[in-house]
Amino acid sequence: MRSKFTIIFIFLVPFMGIKAQKPITILEDSIIIGSSNLPAISVTIPEADHDKVLKLWIKELQSGTKSKVVNDNGEMSIFGARIKSISSNPLNVYSRLNKLDSMLVLVASFELKKDQYIERSGGEPEFSKATEYLKEFSKTQYISVAKDEADAERKKLRDLEKELSSLENEKSKLQKSIQTAKNNILNEQENIVVQKNELSMVTTALDVQSKELSDMEEENPAKKEKAQAVKDLEKRQKRASNSIESSENKIKKANSDIEKAEAEIPRNEKMQDRVKDQIKEQAAVFKKYDDKLKKIRSY
Repeated sequence: MRSKFTIIFIFLVPFMGIKAQKPITILEDSIIIGSSNLPAISVTIPEADHDKVLKLWIKELQSGTKSKVVNDNGEMSIFGARIKSISSNPLNVYSRLNKLDSMLVLVASFELKKDQYIERSGGEPEFSKATEYLKEFSKTQYISVAKDEADAERKKLRDLEKELSSLENEKSKLQKSIQTAKNNILNEQENIVVQKNELSMVTTALDVQSKELSDMEEENPAKKEKAQAVKDLEKRQKRASNSIESSENKIKKANSDIEKAEAEIPRNEKMQDRVKDQIKEQAAVFKKYDDKLKKIRSY
């Protein structure tokens, strides 16, 4: 390939902070196909993947026609391609996709009729249409690259926002668990007061009933009934004691839960602060990639 280095268009907006968008450069060029050196136009496609663009270029050339692209060791040709944005008539296209360090270079020669090629000296309208066609193809590929980058950074941002939301929900649950535990403590304390009153009353009654039972003669017909009354009081005494013990255990557990939750909240808040900082940083990164995408779209 021999380049004449005649710059037709350069689309570039300076951009700092990330891998800046590169220019889409269109040159009046030439391409060697077989032993022929044909007038051509070249366009740069920054940052794009060679194999992916090659497939899309072949698909583009074959669109709307039954003709197929012949690829002979990188030299591509198609006869009867239909590119309405260039010509209403079928045309032949000879092209090559070259891979450089940070960009691809697509070189294409458009043959309108036998040995009649699109070149600037042959007619400005058709030459302009061909350069615009190649520019739009390059722009589409570059947009795809930039969109993938922006989407990846957007996903990182969304993941961080989800992490923050999860931490906020966790803190809310911890605060609710503390309040629930405090309410449970109040309820159990009330129950202890009630059960202690019950225990005091039952213990007093049990002492009286037990003494009366022990003073009864065996033959006393009321002794059996008295013994049942004593047994019932003993059951009530045991229930009250068990209830007090249960409430004390529940209070102990609730206090432990409160202690753990109160210790966890500061850790949660520190994590939230860290994630908020990460969100701020990632939002700035995403904005740069999104701005890059917008600027490429404006080419």
